Amino acid sequence: MIRLKFYGLGGQGVVTAGEIFSGAVSLFEDKYAITIPAYGHERRGAPVNTSIVMDEEPILVNSFVYNPDIVLVMDPTVIDKGVDISEGIHKDSKLVINTADEKVLKRYKEYGFKEMYSVDGTAIALDKIGRGIPNSAMLGALAGTGLLKIDSVEEAIRSFFGEKVGDINAEAAREAYEQIKKI
Repeated sequence: MIRLKFYGLGGQGVVTAGEIFSGAVSLFEDKYAITIPAYGHERRGAPVNTSIVMDEEPILVNSFVYNPDIVLVMDPTVIDKGVDISEGIHKDSKLVINTADEKVLKRYKEYGFKEMYSVDGTAIALDKIGRGIPNSAMLGALAGTGLLKIDSVEEAIRSFFGEKVGDINAEAAREAYEQIKKI
Protein backbone atom coordinates (compact mmCIF):
# COMPACT_ATOMS: atom_id res chain seq x y z
CA MET A 1 0.00 0.00 0.00
CA ILE A 2 1.30 3.45 -0.95
CA ARG A 3 -0.03 6.50 0.86
CA LEU A 4 0.16 9.94 -0.74
CA LYS A 5 -0.62 13.42 0.48
CA PHE A 6 -1.08 16.33 -1.94
CA TYR A 7 -0.73 19.90 -0.60
CA GLY A 8 -1.44 23.16 -2.35
CA LEU A 9 -3.66 26.21 -2.39
CA GLY A 10 -7.31 26.47 -3.38
CA GLY A 11 -7.59 27.01 -7.14
CA GLN A 12 -4.54 24.94 -8.07
CA GLY A 13 -6.49 21.75 -8.70
CA VAL A 14 -5.26 19.75 -5.69
CA VAL A 15 -8.52 17.81 -5.26
CA THR A 16 -8.86 17.37 -9.02
CA ALA A 17 -5.29 16.03 -9.19
CA GLY A 18 -6.17 13.42 -6.56
CA GLU A 19 -9.21 12.33 -8.55
CA ILE A 20 -7.24 12.13 -11.79
CA PHE A 21 -4.42 10.22 -10.07
CA SER A 22 -6.90 7.68 -8.72
CA GLY A 23 -8.40 7.33 -12.19
CA ALA A 24 -4.98 6.80 -13.76
CA VAL A 25 -4.16 4.06 -11.26
CA SER A 26 -7.58 2.38 -11.29
CA LEU A 27 -8.40 2.59 -14.99
CA PHE A 28 -5.03 2.42 -16.70
CA GLU A 29 -2.65 0.68 -14.26
CA ASP A 30 -4.87 -2.23 -13.19
CA LYS A 31 -4.41 -1.28 -9.53
CA TYR A 32 -6.64 0.25 -6.90
CA ALA A 33 -6.79 3.80 -5.54
CA ILE A 34 -9.00 5.91 -3.34
CA THR A 35 -8.96 9.69 -2.91
CA ILE A 36 -10.03 11.32 0.33
CA PRO A 37 -10.17 15.12 -0.04
CA ALA A 38 -10.16 17.39 3.01
CA TYR A 39 -13.24 19.55 2.48
CA GLY A 40 -14.30 22.63 4.38
CA HIS A 41 -11.55 25.06 3.46
CA GLU A 42 -11.52 25.08 -0.31
CA ARG A 43 -11.52 28.80 -1.06
CA ARG A 44 -9.09 30.25 -3.57
CA GLY A 45 -5.67 30.71 -1.98
CA ALA A 46 -6.39 28.76 1.22
CA PRO A 47 -4.30 25.68 2.05
CA VAL A 48 -5.87 22.48 0.68
CA ASN A 49 -4.85 18.84 0.93
CA THR A 50 -5.96 15.52 -0.44
CA SER A 51 -5.09 12.03 0.75
CA ILE A 52 -4.70 9.15 -1.71
CA VAL A 53 -4.12 5.46 -1.08
CA MET A 54 -3.08 3.08 -3.86
CA ASP A 55 -2.47 -0.65 -3.77
CA GLU A 56 -2.34 -3.84 -5.80
CA GLU A 57 -5.31 -5.15 -3.79
CA PRO A 58 -8.75 -3.60 -3.16
CA ILE A 59 -8.53 -0.82 -0.58
CA LEU A 60 -10.71 -1.34 2.45
CA VAL A 61 -9.62 1.77 4.36
CA ASN A 62 -11.37 5.11 3.86
CA SER A 63 -9.50 7.66 5.97
CA PHE A 64 -7.05 10.49 5.64
CA VAL A 65 -3.39 9.66 5.18
CA TYR A 66 -1.42 10.33 8.36
CA ASN A 67 1.90 8.70 7.44
CA PRO A 68 2.56 9.51 3.77
CA ASP A 69 5.04 7.62 1.66
CA ILE A 70 4.94 10.41 -0.92
CA VAL A 71 4.16 14.08 -0.38
CA LEU A 72 3.39 16.26 -3.40
CA VAL A 73 3.54 20.04 -2.90
CA MET A 74 1.87 22.11 -5.63
CA ASP A 75 2.73 25.44 -4.01
CA PRO A 76 5.84 25.78 -1.85
CA THR A 77 4.29 28.71 0.06
CA VAL A 78 1.93 26.34 1.91
CA ILE A 79 4.54 26.07 4.66
CA ASP A 80 4.30 29.84 5.14
CA LYS A 81 0.58 29.40 5.82
CA GLY A 82 1.15 27.10 8.78
CA VAL A 83 0.99 23.76 6.94
CA ASP A 84 3.45 21.12 8.14
CA ILE A 85 4.05 19.10 4.99
CA SER A 86 6.34 16.76 6.93
CA GLU A 87 3.70 15.72 9.46
CA GLY A 88 3.74 11.94 9.75
CA ILE A 89 6.56 11.30 7.27
CA HIS A 90 8.89 8.38 7.88
CA LYS A 91 12.48 7.54 6.98
CA ASP A 92 11.54 6.46 3.43
CA SER A 93 9.09 9.27 2.57
CA LYS A 94 9.61 11.11 -0.73
CA LEU A 95 8.80 14.68 -1.71
CA VAL A 96 7.71 15.93 -5.14
CA ILE A 97 7.69 19.74 -5.22
CA ASN A 98 6.61 22.38 -7.70
CA THR A 99 9.63 24.68 -7.78
CA ALA A 100 12.94 25.22 -9.48
CA ASP A 101 14.03 27.88 -6.97
CA GLU A 102 17.25 26.80 -5.23
CA LYS A 103 16.42 28.80 -2.07
CA VAL A 104 13.07 27.04 -1.76
CA LEU A 105 14.65 23.64 -2.38
CA LYS A 106 17.26 24.31 0.31
CA ARG A 107 14.49 25.17 2.77
CA TYR A 108 12.55 21.99 1.93
CA LYS A 109 15.65 19.79 2.29
CA GLU A 110 15.50 20.55 6.01
CA TYR A 111 12.32 18.45 6.32
CA GLY A 112 14.31 15.21 6.05
CA PHE A 113 12.66 13.43 3.12
CA LYS A 114 14.62 10.43 1.87
CA GLU A 115 14.26 11.58 -1.74
CA MET A 116 13.24 14.90 -3.31
CA TYR A 117 12.05 15.58 -6.83
CA SER A 118 11.61 19.04 -8.31
CA VAL A 119 9.99 20.55 -11.39
CA ASP A 120 8.56 23.99 -12.20
CA GLY A 121 5.01 22.79 -12.79
CA THR A 122 3.54 26.29 -12.70
CA ALA A 123 5.81 27.51 -15.50
CA ILE A 124 4.95 24.43 -17.54
CA ALA A 125 1.22 25.00 -16.93
CA LEU A 126 1.50 28.65 -17.98
CA ASP A 127 3.32 27.62 -21.15
CA LYS A 128 1.06 24.71 -22.11
CA ILE A 129 -2.41 25.66 -20.86
CA GLY A 130 -2.04 29.41 -20.42
CA ARG A 131 -2.96 29.32 -16.71
CA GLY A 132 -0.92 28.80 -13.55
CA ILE A 133 -2.80 25.67 -12.51
CA PRO A 134 -0.08 23.05 -11.99
CA ASN A 135 -2.16 19.94 -11.22
CA SER A 136 -1.65 18.13 -14.53
CA ALA A 137 2.03 19.02 -14.67
CA MET A 138 2.55 17.72 -11.15
CA LEU A 139 0.84 14.45 -12.01
CA GLY A 140 3.38 14.11 -14.81
CA ALA A 141 6.09 14.79 -12.25
CA LEU A 142 4.75 11.93 -10.11
CA ALA A 143 5.01 9.67 -13.14
CA GLY A 144 8.60 10.85 -13.48
CA THR A 145 9.36 9.31 -10.07
CA GLY A 146 8.38 5.87 -11.40
CA LEU A 147 5.20 5.64 -9.31
CA LEU A 148 3.01 5.15 -12.39
CA LYS A 149 3.28 5.37 -16.17
CA ILE A 150 3.07 8.73 -17.93
CA ASP A 151 0.75 7.15 -20.53
CA SER A 152 -1.71 6.33 -17.73
CA VAL A 153 -1.57 9.91 -16.45
CA GLU A 154 -2.14 11.33 -19.94
CA GLU A 155 -5.10 9.02 -20.59
CA ALA A 156 -6.67 9.83 -17.22
CA ILE A 157 -6.26 13.57 -17.87
CA ARG A 158 -7.89 13.27 -21.30
CA SER A 159 -10.68 11.17 -19.82
CA PHE A 160 -11.30 13.70 -17.03
CA PHE A 161 -11.11 16.94 -19.04
CA GLY A 162 -12.27 15.83 -22.48
CA GLU A 163 -10.43 16.10 -25.77
CA LYS A 164 -9.44 19.75 -26.22
CA VAL A 165 -8.62 20.70 -22.61
CA GLY A 166 -7.37 17.18 -21.94
CA ASP A 167 -4.83 17.32 -24.74
CA ILE A 168 -3.15 20.51 -23.54
CA ASN A 169 -3.15 19.31 -19.93
CA ALA A 170 -1.67 15.98 -21.04
CA GLU A 171 1.07 17.96 -22.80
CA ALA A 172 1.79 19.74 -19.51
CA ALA A 173 2.01 16.37 -17.75
CA ARG A 174 4.40 15.01 -20.39
CA GLU A 175 6.60 18.11 -20.18
CA ALA A 176 6.89 17.85 -16.37
CA TYR A 177 7.58 14.12 -16.70
CA GLU A 178 10.49 14.94 -19.00
CA GLN A 179 11.81 17.81 -16.86
CA ILE A 180 11.59 16.40 -13.32
CA LYS A 181 14.88 16.27 -11.45
CA LYS A 182 15.89 14.21 -8.47
CA ILE A 183 17.54 16.50 -5.94
